[in-house]
Amino acid sequence: MMGRKMRGWKLSTAVGLTAAVVSLGSVLSTAAMAEYPKRPITMVIPYGPGGATDISGRTLAGPLGKLIPHPVLAVNRTGAGGATGTVSVRNAGADGYTMMIARVGSHTVNPAMKATLPYKLDEFDFVGVYEINPVACAVAANSDIKSMEDLVAKIKANPKTVSYSSSGVGSLLQIAGAMVLREFGIENPVEELIHIPLKGGGAAATAVLAGTATFICTNSSALASFVANKQLRPLMVTTKEPVPGFDAPTAADLGKPSLHQLVGWTGIAGPKGLPDEVKEKWGAWLKGATADQGFLDKMTARGSVIRLMDPAESKEFIQNQYEVFRKLVDDLGMRVEG
Repeated sequence: MMGRKMRGWKLSTAVGLTAAVVSLGSVLSTAAMAEYPKRPITMVIPYGPGGATDISGRTLAGPLGKLIPHPVLAVNRTGAGGATGTVSVRNAGADGYTMMIARVGSHTVNPAMKATLPYKLDEFDFVGVYEINPVACAVAANSDIKSMEDLVAKIKANPKTVSYSSSGVGSLLQIAGAMVLREFGIENPVEELIHIPLKGGGAAATAVLAGTATFICTNSSALASFVANKQLRPLMVTTKEPVPGFDAPTAADLGKPSLHQLVGWTGIAGPKGLPDEVKEKWGAWLKGATADQGFLDKMTARGSVIRLMDPAESKEFIQNQYEVFRKLVDDLGMRVEG
């Protein structure tokens, strides 16, 4: 009897000690996170210097630097269409010290279009999306196409003669042209249109200006100067609300609400498993940084819309966009290697 009592006591004591250790570990972990960050944070930018992702991230870095008690070190880690830098973040520890500037290209277009991508969307935690880039479709100012109705009529009357330019195979611009035209009744844009992939969004816009391509669908920020100089004529924007500087109907005006998903975006992500405390701190920092007037002025001047989403909103927004893109890609057979 005494032996059984002793064994029971030992078992109870062992369980109690285990619980105490777990509890102490939780307290220490919480305390460690309460002190986050205790050292500099590496912010990976998976695209090259001077591009849209780089400019957005470095513009945000200004006000963030005033709020985060340790330096945020921006590192351009390029290669494989953004995959090299993205994989390096996926493989880092989920402690908040390696984060990245994530973009529509890296986290919805690539996973939707590329068959052998070395990472998956669900391998990342988002602390917030902070920038939306409306998509606009445009033609040359001297084009006889004055509206989306005109464009669709021309495609239907002359299949395989109308072309659209993009920043490359597997890009947002390629998806955008196909998605818009399919929504307007062109059943298989891959078969009925000529896709002209080029190296970069600037080259794609210039192709329309030069008459090499009939039209383009891309971020409104990439077209803003062409539209302001009356070199390109916007036919529509994919947002619910009008885009300043673009005298064109919205997707809502044209009765195409499903196109509201077709936007560019920028956010901040880390490896899967980021502690809640890290997400909360980034949420507070992003709220402060995106309210900075200097940041707002610079970003809106480039045609961006500043809209801050919390982690849950960001996850839902990105997942929904990915599913829309993936279905389109699968339906039209647009998957590519890489």
